[in-house]
Amino acid sequence: MVVYNRLTLRDVLVASAAQFPDRPSLSFVGGKSITYSEMSIIVRNISSLLITLGVEKGDRVALLGENSPNWGIAYFAITSMGGVVVPILPDFTHHEVKNIIEHSQAKVIFTSAKQFPKIENEAKAASPDIVLLNTLDVVVPKTQFADLPTVYETPEPLTNIDFTSLEIPEPMEEDLAAIIYTSGTTGRPKGVMLSHKNLISNSLSTFQIQSITSSDRLLSILPLSHTYECTIGFIMPIMRGASLYYLQKPATASVLLPAMQQVKPTMMLVVPLIIEKVFRGKVLPELTASKFMAKLYGYSLFRKVLHRIAAKKLYKAFGGELHFFGVGGSKLSADVERFLYEGKFPYSIGYGLTETSPLLTGSSPKAVKFRCAGTSLPGQELKIANPNPETGEGEVWARGANVMIGYYKEPVLTKEVLTDDGWFKTGDLGYLHKNGALELRGRLKNMIIGASGENIYPEDIEEVINSHSLVLESLVYEIGGRLEAKVLLNYELLEAKYEDFKKAAKEMQDSIGDSINEIMDEIKLHVNTRVAAFSRLSVVVEQIEPFEKTPTHKIKRFIYAPDYCV
Repeated sequence: MVVYNRLTLRDVLVASAAQFPDRPSLSFVGGKSITYSEMSIIVRNISSLLITLGVEKGDRVALLGENSPNWGIAYFAITSMGGVVVPILPDFTHHEVKNIIEHSQAKVIFTSAKQFPKIENEAKAASPDIVLLNTLDVVVPKTQFADLPTVYETPEPLTNIDFTSLEIPEPMEEDLAAIIYTSGTTGRPKGVMLSHKNLISNSLSTFQIQSITSSDRLLSILPLSHTYECTIGFIMPIMRGASLYYLQKPATASVLLPAMQQVKPTMMLVVPLIIEKVFRGKVLPELTASKFMAKLYGYSLFRKVLHRIAAKKLYKAFGGELHFFGVGGSKLSADVERFLYEGKFPYSIGYGLTETSPLLTGSSPKAVKFRCAGTSLPGQELKIANPNPETGEGEVWARGANVMIGYYKEPVLTKEVLTDDGWFKTGDLGYLHKNGALELRGRLKNMIIGASGENIYPEDIEEVINSHSLVLESLVYEIGGRLEAKVLLNYELLEAKYEDFKKAAKEMQDSIGDSINEIMDEIKLHVNTRVAAFSRLSVVVEQIEPFEKTPTHKIKRFIYAPDYCV
């Protein structure tokens, strides 16, 4: 077992380089790996570069780029010399990136060539300094986008630098390590301040429910800029000498499937939308391809057998060596979890927030409780504040060494969510079972009060809507005391299921509108026969374009609220 002098990111890398010097650490799929020893040296080189650029302990350094070995090197280089890393999600717009850089007062920006256009104004002004992630070289002032190398090259570990002549600041446990700006579903980005101790303590707590070893291989497909992937899919594997692999292209099926066969990952992290798309787009259509199969699928015993067969096939598609398939970021649909559960797929569901570094609850695949998000991690406290005396439901509060310092430059917002005795108000509604397992209901701010005072959770209704075979995703809201839903249909499946759909679309535009209306009525009936009377829908309307989402694929509800103005 590794013992750290301090719970800092610097100590973590030093310890891993000492214990696993020749083990592969980071690489692209099919690319050359760097060892932990080499990674440690390169990190020190880049830390030294930052010092020559005038970065001091406590200064903020922005990190904007797609997943890559050099992203990880930059992350550790910034934090190992006392700097504060500001990871920026690649999906953020030019305007959002500009605001984050200004709000955080970043002294240096690491950026990939692909993201460079978002900071061109800063590049023209030559302030702050810019380091290109593709090569980890400083960008010459006024460099044009067309002149940048787009291929990734991890630099050789330079051993001829005299580190003794450089005063590299040493971070302490309580020092600020990262400011993570969350986009959230409310539209107002907040800078979450996490210390070294926040991140490392959360990692150590998570190890107590799910181990990682130096023989593990993790294929990373979620953005490293998000705390979920950064802590569980990056920091934790580094702490145990595991090997991390990144894609050089977006994770489409044509890229991901060959990568999984090549890497044969033992661990992967996904958000629900990814596995839900796989199930509804590939698995379910195969299981219900004929009327006979669809009828068999309706019987519990046969469904379980079919799920087991399909899950084995999926397991092989993922490389055949997975022992941990983590699902987090938002709530997983019941029908999809039932497939994973009955198919004995090695999945695990966790729950957490950026503000808690992030994990609060979880379990190993062997200890999964259906429809629950696991139990509280060792060393962390969880409670239901002001529970409903009848249902036991209430807001989930958390306390522990993993809870954030606060929101950057937002003392009022910080005071709203952190109590004087250290409890963090998550804003999520849940229920704790007697065995300690947490069952989540939805966001407190999303809850709708029914005409007779009933608590209505739109997420629960959306789950029922999404279980319809022709639905991809949905959003439920209240307007004028009525419940309405926007529904995005699975047009690909619709065309495959109804062969004359395309023909009808060309010949009878009016009839298509009628057909869509019929489908909306069918969905409404599907829902209203499965939910309580106070949760029934009055109107179901078609959502033409995919919903705008956060990086963890939660729908940005504020955009679609009836009173939202653009």
